[in-house]
Amino acid sequence: MKSIKTVLLALVLGAVTISCSGDKKKGVDYNQFKTEVKLTPEQEKSFDEITTKYQQLQEQNFQAAKAQGGNMDRVALGIKGEELRAQQAIEMAKVLDVPQMEKFNKFVDENSRKRPRYDNALLEKIKAEAQLSEDEFKMVNAANDAFEKAFNDAHDVYHGNNDLAKEYWEKFDAQRKAAIQKALTPEHFTKFEEIVKDVQFKGRK
Repeated sequence: MKSIKTVLLALVLGAVTISCSGDKKKGVDYNQFKTEVKLTPEQEKSFDEITTKYQQLQEQNFQAAKAQGGNMDRVALGIKGEELRAQQAIEMAKVLDVPQMEKFNKFVDENSRKRPRYDNALLEKIKAEAQLSEDEFKMVNAANDAFEKAFNDAHDVYHGNNDLAKEYWEKFDAQRKAAIQKALTPEHFTKFEEIVKDVQFKGRK
């Protein structure tokens, strides 16, 4: 079994690293959501206050990351974005009713920039159903982290071009799977492939 460092190095070597400057991001258009769901005046007031608050926090995080220039850490930025969306959902659940909240969560999920990786729920499913040892699971996590870093490091090359982004995603995904295959037993890797078979690149709307 290869070391985690070897797996990380093999995967990240394929990345194209370019300093990130002048990156214009597109945030979630919450006004669009308000055209799809009927809110009371009281709900709309609270809705606007909450979304404005978290958009400002997201912008602060983005500007702080952007200030790092070529050292912009998109992985860390993505983690912070996930945390803010989770906190926003908690506050929003106190304002919207259950059907409205279901639509809100779906809207945010479809329109937010998500981390390009196996998420925690899928990782836990892989560990349990493929019956991975702790060492095997560490290698899967290492390859997954390296995949995310490689894809994010190539951001300025494919930015704004979904077709090119898809090419990079598939390239790094193949490297991720190759690294994982070397770390798992044949039986465990077969089960792993079955679990992730539907994981594909998803461009933003």
